[in-house]
Amino acid sequence: MKKLLALTAIAAAAVGVHAQDFPTKPISIVVPFSAGGPTDRVARDLAEALRKPLGGVSIVIDNVPGAGSSIGAAKVARANPDGYTLLLNHIGMSTVPTLVRNVPFKVESDFEYLGIVNDVPMTLIAKPSMPANNYKELTAWIAANKGKINLGNAGVGSASHLCGLLFQSATKTEMTPVPYKGTAPAITDLIGGQIDLLCDQTTNTSPQIEGKKVKAYAVTTSKRLTTPLLKDLPTLQESGLKDFQVTIWHGLYAPKGTPAAVTKKLNDALKVALKDPDFIKKQEGLGAVVTSDSRVEPAEHKKFVAAEIAKWSPIIKAAGVYAD
Repeated sequence: MKKLLALTAIAAAAVGVHAQDFPTKPISIVVPFSAGGPTDRVARDLAEALRKPLGGVSIVIDNVPGAGSSIGAAKVARANPDGYTLLLNHIGMSTVPTLVRNVPFKVESDFEYLGIVNDVPMTLIAKPSMPANNYKELTAWIAANKGKINLGNAGVGSASHLCGLLFQSATKTEMTPVPYKGTAPAITDLIGGQIDLLCDQTTNTSPQIEGKKVKAYAVTTSKRLTTPLLKDLPTLQESGLKDFQVTIWHGLYAPKGTPAAVTKKLNDALKVALKDPDFIKKQEGLGAVVTSDSRVEPAEHKKFVAAEIAKWSPIIKAAGVYAD
């Protein structure tokens, strides 16, 4: 027994030394989506902002797309819990338990939560030939065209798909979903009038709104945005859809069992990165709002994801859709 206790103490001491020295080699951030997309851009900006508070260590991005983000997330869940393999995932972290059959991990128990990074607002937009000029007129148009409305999205499980599901649920209106392989073709068809409506991230819709290629009706945040381009758009909440709020948030995770001293170093570095002026400026350029609330704390991050799972699960189940 004494020998066993001694070995345990030696092992614990070794872990402590390892945590104290962390990091001593490059860190990999797994992005469960293709390179070049919004989440990939956030990850690359964050990696640069994290380098300095982590002692200048190299941080590489590993794109592992597929199955509603579950393939990349599973890779991190199975990784060695030493802090050198992290996951940056968006709202998909809260939808994958319902959206993907046979998920190979448990969102709430297979990860160490490190903090929410940002929120990306969404906008409800329509084809340029839409006769409605404001949200009130749009609701009248929707009521008069039940069963005839085409609602585009960037694919099952995408941000636009989730926003569309919530919008239909909130308005008690069934629309014909039109999935595309990405946002770009969906917006192209919206501009061309092949589909009627789309709810997507400001990162994708702002250029089209600014160019007056689409009609914009509302934002999905709890308060109006302050950006000059979108400041006059009402929120869907103030337009009458009680408790309607969708933002495409991003969070940082490590494998379950990562030493507490390592996760603290990572969380401390994240807090510094989120105050980096260059990072904030780059995120504002994407239409994103960098986290400045309690969700940067691991416990609050985990609580937030649990609430998001509870929010999205019944909506996805009612729609009967799957990402695989």
